[in-house]
Order: sequence, then structure tokens, then C-alpha cells
Amino acid sequence: MASPAAPPPRPRGHKVNAFQLIALLLAFVLVATVGGVLAAGLFIPAVAGAKAVTDTTIEVFNDLPTELEQKPLPQTSTFYASDGKTVLARFYDQNRTDVSLKEISPYMQHAMVAIEDKRFYEHGGIDVQGTLRALVNNATSSDTQGASTLTQQYVKNVLIQNALAETDPAKKAAALEAARGKTEERKLREAKLAISLEKNMTKDQILEGYLNIAQFGLKVYGVEAAAEYYFSTTAAKLTPVQAATIAGITQRPGDYDPTVNPGDSQRRRNQVLNDMYQQSYITKKQYDQAVKTPLKKSLKIDTTSITNGCQPATAAALFCDYVTRVISNNDDGAFSSWGKTSSARLDTLKKGGYKVVTTIDLKDQKIATKKVRNAVPVGKKSTTTTKSGSVIKLQLESALASVEPGTGKVIALAQNRPFDGSAKPIKNGSSVNFAADQDHGGSQGFSPGSSFKVFVLAEWLKEGHSLYENVNGTPRTFPRTAFHASCIRGWSPWTVGNSDGSETGSMNVLRATYDSVNAAYGDMETRLDMCGIGKTAESMGFRGSATGDSKVRVTGPSMALGTQNTSPLQQAAAYATLASNGTYCEPIAITSITNAKGKKLQVPSAHCDSGALDPKIASTITYALSNVLTQGSAKGNQLADGRTAVGKTGTAQRSKAVWFVGYTPQLSTAVVVTNAEKEVDLHNVTVAGSKYAPTEQRWMYGGTISAPTWKAYMDEALAGEPNESFPSPDSSLVGKPKAPVKTDTGSSTKSSGKSDSKDTSSKDSSSKDSSSKDTSSGGSSDKGGKGGGDKHGGGK
Repeated sequence: MASPAAPPPRPRGHKVNAFQLIALLLAFVLVATVGGVLAAGLFIPAVAGAKAVTDTTIEVFNDLPTELEQKPLPQTSTFYASDGKTVLARFYDQNRTDVSLKEISPYMQHAMVAIEDKRFYEHGGIDVQGTLRALVNNATSSDTQGASTLTQQYVKNVLIQNALAETDPAKKAAALEAARGKTEERKLREAKLAISLEKNMTKDQILEGYLNIAQFGLKVYGVEAAAEYYFSTTAAKLTPVQAATIAGITQRPGDYDPTVNPGDSQRRRNQVLNDMYQQSYITKKQYDQAVKTPLKKSLKIDTTSITNGCQPATAAALFCDYVTRVISNNDDGAFSSWGKTSSARLDTLKKGGYKVVTTIDLKDQKIATKKVRNAVPVGKKSTTTTKSGSVIKLQLESALASVEPGTGKVIALAQNRPFDGSAKPIKNGSSVNFAADQDHGGSQGFSPGSSFKVFVLAEWLKEGHSLYENVNGTPRTFPRTAFHASCIRGWSPWTVGNSDGSETGSMNVLRATYDSVNAAYGDMETRLDMCGIGKTAESMGFRGSATGDSKVRVTGPSMALGTQNTSPLQQAAAYATLASNGTYCEPIAITSITNAKGKKLQVPSAHCDSGALDPKIASTITYALSNVLTQGSAKGNQLADGRTAVGKTGTAQRSKAVWFVGYTPQLSTAVVVTNAEKEVDLHNVTVAGSKYAPTEQRWMYGGTISAPTWKAYMDEALAGEPNESFPSPDSSLVGKPKAPVKTDTGSSTKSSGKSDSKDTSSKDSSSKDSSSKDTSSGGSSDKGGKGGGDKHGGGK
């Protein structure tokens, strides 16, 4: 049906005037009817009998194309929630959704024909009667009349759309001038193409094309979008009143838009209704009822249908932006056909008419947003106190990420500051996604502190050690020779301390884990290959969050306490490996994509690896974490109704970022609180004017703010879900309790419920690799190789 369009007519010295056009068009129509379009171009001069126009007409008709190239129309792409029905966001250059004629109400079809081209089903592309009337009137009167048929109008719209699709600015401008210019040559071109089109397309095909391409308002293209916007319905369900309203708009979309000029729109609507009645498309009763209906009463405006981009998604805007980054980054190569560059792929999104079903659970998303904002209110300044006693005002950030174990589906992404992707975000808003990595709109991340210890524990168990094996938890300086790494060289002696010195002496690994004792984990590390820890962490899903820094960095002993920045989303995904008993899945945000023709397209894969961690080790780590919420570093934050859940606190050096990452079999969630714009010590902190750290500790910890936020979210998100249990641990990996071994400092001590493990003075080579930071996003640095620790016994 379609072939490549010829270039726009080149400028000519001769112009065709109105009287010449009458002769040309009439002759063209008559000859084309008998001999075809091409023959008409050859015989026009003789038929017209006008020597003065012979040269001009030959040149005009030789330059005119005979077939119309019909490119795919720009259509709106839509993001949906996980239910596949709830709209999250729309993206478009032109707000349009193509539909077939059978999906358009007969009233709509009749209304358009009645008002725009009542002889549509009789002519062959040009209405001779209407053309004669209009041309004679326009030549003898200042009151101009139009005579374009629906076919000609369709041709004009196609030529305009083809021009807009041009990427070269000069070619685009020339093509638009040729398609829109008020010249007689343009009308000849449309006439010739219209007759050719009628020979290649049925009337129904032409009407369908016109109803999809026409503009029906300032931000509305095509009848489906018009039905949704003005009446909150579909094109298939339009009534006579609704159809007449929409049909009346297209002549002058700006003037007859019912939301802009309701009075003019109603008068135009009634004119359409009258034409429908006169042409027997509706009955007298239908007409009388319709014209009596006030326009405003008939409207049911859906403003959400013309929203464009992520911002209108409100609570889900953060997640929405993450999905656009998945597309623009071409994650997993799934979007290679959308364009070679990030901008090209986003342009394809805005024009392709894609239906993108995402993984987000809107219920959980709203809960997550509410809980992080309740924990750290926005707009109410917080403060911290320096060593010298100076008070610094802060706007703390709180971010949460939640994923489904075993699938990698991102269920919720939330932060306390409203997401605003504009160049100048709203007050207290942020264009940074603090829950995700840098490549997906996030920051360079935050030091995970002791939430990294689960990876050390995994390597410990892989190497044949057990939970009841005793280690030395006494703060001390480890000599350089105490550690081993098969893949790197060059680290310094490492001095490590616990939060207030109360955790010392011999203890088993089980207690060292739930009380999060740094020195004990340092002792464990002396019996392991640091490079093995790195490999295990990477296999389980730990990823650095800064661009180009996703692989686990093995830099020295302090890596055991979380020196490499990461994001809440990636920590939630890594802990989901434990929740799913050893299967790691990369986070995914899209479950299906369908193009405008209904064809299913490729989506990024979660690349689930069931062998990421031995199930016996995963279940044993889960067992080791089971006391964290009951008697360990996040005591008092058990989930409601006795629901089975485990997790781990994490506090970066000097509390610059505080974490809790926890999971049930159904959900893995990470929460971080920090001052993202600039790293600061969170000491003697007030949050929104209220003291938040216990006076005996003075530092903010993962157990004091992040764990309660995690609990508040998980309790509500899992309400009504079954209370599932975890597999039993492996008895050989748990081991048997052993008597404490005396250490250099004396003996073991009881857990006071106050100890947090803080690394106080390490100076290994990690300081060289992790000192960069993102001033806009609070990337943590490992200055001096210092790691982090956690509050114990509290939830205070």
C-alpha cells in the first residue's frame, strides 16, 4: 500500500492561481476517474485547454508523488503496576493510542463523517461538488470555505506526521512547510494522493486512519485518547453526545476544546448533532435529548490520562524513574533494538505505544513511602553535634528497598524526600534515587557497615567452620601478617574496636553475629582468605553502587566491616539469597513488554542462580541471625504476631549511615538512614526536633532507627500473608557449644545489651580505593580503612 514518499516539491517560478486550480482539479478528477492518476498528470494540459498553464501543470504533476508513505504513528507508552491494569505513568510525544475501527463507536464514525465529509462514501477522494462550490466562493468572496474530504485531511495529517519524523532540522522544516503551506500546489498534491489512496485503501481503512491520526485537543491525538480524557471511557463506548463533542473539536482543536472554550464547544457539538440527525445517523428523539444535555454535565475529565512522565506517579515516581533507567541503560541488552543511545531509547519509549508491566506492588509502595517519611520527616530539620560541641542542621534521608526472594522482583522503592526529576526539584524534593545504585538514578551509595558481615559468615561456614566455634572478641591491633589474601598484596596492621569496649573476650560466632562484635569478626577473618570472602559476597549478590564499581573490592581486612558503598536495593537482593535458601536473582523491575501490535518483547532477566550459595549454609546463616531481633543488636523489633523474620544491623564508621536489612521467606527489605548530601557523624542526633539516640550511647545505630522503620513496613506489608518458616540449619555447621577460651585480656564477658562494634583505627590499603564520594548523594568513604559497627541490645 505504501511506498517511499517523494521529496517535497522544489520551488518553482510559476504559481497556480485559484481559477487555474479549478480547471486543474476538475480535469484531474475526471481523467483520473477514467484513466488513472498517472494518466491524469499527462492529459491535464489538454483537458484544461489553457496554454498559459501548460508548462506549469506539467512541472507540477511531474513533481507530485503518486503514493503516500504511511509511517507508524507516535503512540503513548504506559507503565503498569504488577497487576497489569493500574496505570503508573504515561510517556509520549503525542498522546495517542491506535485502535481498530471495530473498537470505535458507530456514533463516533458517523459524527465525523456527518460534520467533515457527508459525501465520504460516494466520492473517490475528492468531492467535486464541494470543490466547485468552495473554489467559486473563495474566488468571489472574502468568506473562505474549505472543501477537503476526509481522505484529503488524512493525507495532510500523514504528510505532517512524516515531516515531524524527520531528524534533520532543515529537512523537517521544508517538509512541514510543504505539508502545511497555504499554496495551491499543496492542494494539488493532496488531491492526487487522495485519489491514489482511495484506489489502495477501503473507506473503512481511511476512516480508521483519520480517527487515529487527528488531533482532538491540545494534548490529545486520536479518538481513543480523546474518549479517555474527556469522558473517562473508551472509543468503543462513546454515546451520540460524546461522539459529537469529540468530532466537533478537530476542525480547530484549540478553539473547540471543551475544557478551554466550553461555550464554543457546545455550539459546535450541537452543529454536529444536527448534521447527524439530518443525515439519519440518529433519530429525532436522540437529537432532542442530546442537544438538551449541558456540555459540562456530559464531561468526565480524566486529567491523569494526559499526564506525561514519572512525576505524576507521586509515591511511585521513584520506582517509575528506576524503570526508565532500566530502559535507557539497556539493561541485559533487552532494549538494543530501541536505539543505540540512551536518548534514542527514551525517544522510542515516547513514541512506540508500549505496554510495560512492572513488578511494583502499589499497596506495599504506599506503605513503604509512609513509613520512611514517618521515621524521618521531610522539611523538619534534624541536627547532629560535633566533637567540639557545634550543632549542625541536617535534612536526613531515609530510603527503603524491598524485593521478592527467588524472583528478584522489586516490590517497592521509597525514600522520605519526594522524588522530583526536574532540573530544579521542589522544596525538600530530590532528583536522586537514594534506594538504587548510581547507574539507575541513585547515589554512589553508603557504607553498609556490619550488614556486610553475613558474607564473611558465609565464607566462614564454606571453609568448614561452625557457629559454636569460639573466637576472640577483644579489641586489638591485628598485625599485617595475621591476614591472608590470594589475590592482592599490601595492607597495613589493623586496629579494631567495639562500640564501648563492653564486648571482649572469647565468644562463639553465633553470639558474635547477633551482637555484631567487630573484633570477633576480625578474628574470624584471620582464618579465611579475604579474596574468598569477596568471591562469596559477589556470588550472593553484594554489589558496589558507584558507576564502574559494582564488583566486590578486596582491599584489606576492614572490608569485613563494610567499606565498599552499596545501595538498599542491592543489599535487599543479596539478603534475598538467604531468604530463598541460596538462590540469587538480580533485581528486576519489568515482567512484560507488549508493543503497539500486541507482540511480546524481550525484558531484562533476573538471571537467577540457584547455586549462588549452598542451601545448608543459607539456612544456617538465617539461624545465626534469628537472635538479632530478640536479644541482639536490633532487640525489640520482632515482627507482629510472632511472624518468623531475621535480619542484620549495619552502622558505618561514626554512624555516617545506619542500616537494617531483614527478611522473611516472602520479602527481603533494606532500610538506610543517612545525611546523603554530605557525610557527617550522626552523634547526639535529633530527628525533626526530637532526641533519637539513647543518652548512654549518643550515637545513632541501625537498631535505633532503621530497624524500627523496617519493622513498621514489614508488619503492614505482610499483614494477611501466611507465617512461613525457614528451613532448619545444618547441624554440622551449627556445631556444639564450647567453653569460652581465656584471652590475653582476661576472660569473656556477658553481653551488656549496649555494645556496638565500631572499627576505630584501621589503616589498610582500602583507604586508597574507597575515599571517593558523591557530594550530591552522600557516598560513604573508607578513610583510613575504618569500618562500621552496630548498636546492641537496644532498639531504644
